[in-house]
Amino acid sequence: MVHFLGLLAGTIWLRPYVFIFLGTYLVIATWHLGAGRALAFLVLGYFISFSAEFCSIHSGFPFGEYLYIPATVNQEIWVAGVPLMDSLSYVFLAYASYALALVALTPGGWEGRCFFLRGEAAMQGSWRPLILGAVLMATLDIIIDPLALRGYRWFLGQLYGYPEPGVYFGVPLSNFGGWLLVALVLIRVLQFLVTRMPPSPWWDWGRRHFPCQALLGPAFYLGILGFNLAMTFLIGESCLGWVGIFIYIPFLSWLALKLAPGSQQ
Repeated sequence: MVHFLGLLAGTIWLRPYVFIFLGTYLVIATWHLGAGRALAFLVLGYFISFSAEFCSIHSGFPFGEYLYIPATVNQEIWVAGVPLMDSLSYVFLAYASYALALVALTPGGWEGRCFFLRGEAAMQGSWRPLILGAVLMATLDIIIDPLALRGYRWFLGQLYGYPEPGVYFGVPLSNFGGWLLVALVLIRVLQFLVTRMPPSPWWDWGRRHFPCQALLGPAFYLGILGFNLAMTFLIGESCLGWVGIFIYIPFLSWLALKLAPGSQQ
């Protein structure tokens, strides 16, 4: 027990940003969906993500061939060859991507200084936020994965590697295809929890409706994106950082115009 608690403390100490993002997810998703759904997705999302990573390091599917470097196996929690924090990350990335997709696709508007979506419930289970959310999550990985591959140059550490360098800043294209597939599965599971679980004190505990609540998920997504872009520039990978910025300029420009006060939606 003492050993496990030490590993748990080490997991948080080595990856504090992951648990800051995870805590942010729990708060925002609880307000948005209810604590029951937020916790259920945390558990289900973790097992889906872990299964995908476990299969990939043993068979190459769905992310392609890669390997984890067990340099911290005695310092943080690993589960069957996969760091605990790595699989947890998919959960909040999927939620943030889905929340951003909902805002992008659902009509909304400003009432004074308050922003509200109109008809979010009808959009929550649609295929449209499923597809856009999965693309947004895979696009995040275009920034995250090359940065993580260079973890030896910042506090992440050298966590994993590929047998052969990939064409995109050392990352093989199969990795992004795997992310898109896993993102589709994760967001579909999230949609099931959102639309199929009946109202109850357990599922809905902590749910709140307040002005501009709909913008918290997109702000969370942009916070994750901003953190990874900032770290990319801080380690001196300016080319990678600018590529990431240029990838996002069209979508974020359109979104800013859509959400601007006075725009017609």
